Amino acid sequence: MGVLAAQADNRNLSKERIDLAAAYRLIAHFRMDDSIFTHISAKAPQSAEMHGRELFLLNSYGLRFNEVKASELVTVDLDGSIVDDPLGHGINAAGFTIHSAVHAARPDAACVLHTHTVAGVAVSCMEEGLLPLNQWALQFYDRVAYHAYEGIALDMSERDRLVADLGTRNAMILRNHGLMTCGRTVGEAFILMYYLERACQAQLAALSTGRALRLPTAEIAELTARQTESWDSLHAESGLDDPEWNAFVRLIRAVAPDFES
Repeated sequence: MGVLAAQADNRNLSKERIDLAAAYRLIAHFRMDDSIFTHISAKAPQSAEMHGRELFLLNSYGLRFNEVKASELVTVDLDGSIVDDPLGHGINAAGFTIHSAVHAARPDAACVLHTHTVAGVAVSCMEEGLLPLNQWALQFYDRVAYHAYEGIALDMSERDRLVADLGTRNAMILRNHGLMTCGRTVGEAFILMYYLERACQAQLAALSTGRALRLPTAEIAELTARQTESWDSLHAESGLDDPEWNAFVRLIRAVAPDFES
């Protein structure tokens, strides 16, 4: 049993809850949050399933990401119906529209993470999208999906178009809107977002110089993406603790230990 799982047992809170609360706090720590909006959703433990209904965890409506605690996460079903709501604040049902669509279409997506950052939104407004400029960006080479902006996600019919655009990819740029990642674990979804955000920031910095840009060859770009995938799969598919995710959790435990309460 890993360190995080052992600590989860000691608190009678599932590892899923602790990891998800950690991800919320980390998004706030790295200033990738947007007031009380956007979400990170994760599959609830199998033990929480009700009558065959798969359940999901997400933040209580109205809380900033730096206020989220593992014990206060809301449990909902795929339709967004509330099963357990410790604070009684409900959820942003419209915000769960994107997440529920991905969870329904992608059983492998244990976590879906969506952000509205300045860098992410800026790149989402660029016709060329994410450019293969550097090592951070190359892990996403030919692996980023794009979805056209259709207004605030209130139209349930958009869900079909969004999941069709996403396909089997784990990263998406929502045009004129923001970024989304999904992962086999909360840690995988967070780390993908961390580097997708860095890739967007680096792109804006490079473009701001006004100098000619040097891009790697397509062969090197593809090689780099495959190298990154092999590292990710080693931990996600083998069940091994991901040392990078554990390091991120240690960071947030040091600066905001109440997330585990």
